[in-house]
Amino acid sequence: MSDVPEQVAVRMTKLARLQEEGRDPFRHTRYERTHLAAQVAEQFEALDGRTVRVCGRLMRVNEVGKLCFGDLVDGSGRLQLVARADHLPEESFREFIDLDLGDILGVQGEVFRTRRGEISVRIDEWVLLAKALRPLPEKWHGLQDVEKRFRQRYLDLLANPEVRETLQKRSAMLVAARRFLDERGFIEVETPVLQPLYGGAAARPFTTHHNALDIDLYLRIAPELYLKRLVVGNLERVYEVARCFRNEGISPRHNPEFTQIEAYWAYANYEDIMALTEGLVCAMAEAVNGGLQFVRNGVEIDLTPPWRRVPLLDALKEATGVDFASLETDEEARRACAGLELGDVAEATLTQLLDRAFDHYIKARTDQPTFVTDYPVAISPLAKRCDHDPTLAQRFEPVIAREELGNAFSELNDPLDQRRRFEEQAAQRLAGDEEAHPLDEDFIRALEYGLPPTGGLGVGIDRLLMVLRDADNLRETIYFPLLRPE
Repeated sequence: MSDVPEQVAVRMTKLARLQEEGRDPFRHTRYERTHLAAQVAEQFEALDGRTVRVCGRLMRVNEVGKLCFGDLVDGSGRLQLVARADHLPEESFREFIDLDLGDILGVQGEVFRTRRGEISVRIDEWVLLAKALRPLPEKWHGLQDVEKRFRQRYLDLLANPEVRETLQKRSAMLVAARRFLDERGFIEVETPVLQPLYGGAAARPFTTHHNALDIDLYLRIAPELYLKRLVVGNLERVYEVARCFRNEGISPRHNPEFTQIEAYWAYANYEDIMALTEGLVCAMAEAVNGGLQFVRNGVEIDLTPPWRRVPLLDALKEATGVDFASLETDEEARRACAGLELGDVAEATLTQLLDRAFDHYIKARTDQPTFVTDYPVAISPLAKRCDHDPTLAQRFEPVIAREELGNAFSELNDPLDQRRRFEEQAAQRLAGDEEAHPLDEDFIRALEYGLPPTGGLGVGIDRLLMVLRDADNLRETIYFPLLRPE
């Protein structure tokens, strides 16, 4: 605790004195609370003149003559405390004034309203439940250092109520998502986080080693292939709130550890999944914002279904003049994209240029909720082909407020086609694509037993919350984002 030695030393001295007197605040194991701070305010008419027991963190102390005002903050909000010199024993009043900001108290007293109209508790007795040995950030409501906020999230939560609200909304949206899916007959399941073979997305995995079995394992990049195995096993509607891990860069839009909801629905296709996506996202938006309209980057967004649908290659051709459907080689793609705003194209592959064009010309210009549909099969190894064009896949990505928020398919259930696609991905891996999908023999074997026509969906929770709360960084929506060690 050497970074704030003087202030810590003062608090340590106070703690030592209390312990010498046999009043160690850390000896307390519980406090019998009758009301939260918010409940005292909400139920004031019934509680006026009654005694309550509240507890929380002291966030303000202000002595005015024979009165001392304090703010007690708990998980529900703030409540004013009033200590009176003519009401408390002299020693108790003096010790209350000597408390430090951040100390955790239990307080018993009478509810009343001050002359200024502030709902308060007049202290009859109080107890120190835990001593804060470090001072709160200066002015305690002004923690602005972004690095410190994310590294010491506990201080961020103490100092910035809007951060606490955002993370509480995260819980609310997950409750809403589960309720929405449960009501439609889906069951929540759990699939392995440690996998002998990763799959379900184009990404590099984290690798670890199991000593007892002497095998390498991978942290999952997606739960998709295991969830579809469950559908093969006749669990017709399944979903998972899944922690996923991808060994990729960190940015305002990416964190190596993230949460997504994946759902699979037997005997449904990607048209059905579009309707499911609209309902699921709307349910989560209601939980976060109380409605389907919100503002993101100064633009009013309306989630009311039905959402617009735009075929990917048609949209790219209209926006760029490049017909990506006609391109067959990387070299053709480089020549066709040379005049576009896609950065250095000299070493780029067709797939990379397609991704860049989508990001720059479609995603970055799409505010209202839109399903971008019908992706090339070459970049959709797990999706069923379109009937009208076998080079395209029955796949869509929802885009809202210029953010891509998920991925969905009519799932490929032809084991022979799936093997061919995996073999094509394997060739891409040999050519240097580290994110190409590995060949999963057991998954193909599962398909050979029969996967019914199935629609699947994955929605990123962190990024969706970022959009709904109009945050500018994914880290704002994650309790403990990954940071470089100090």
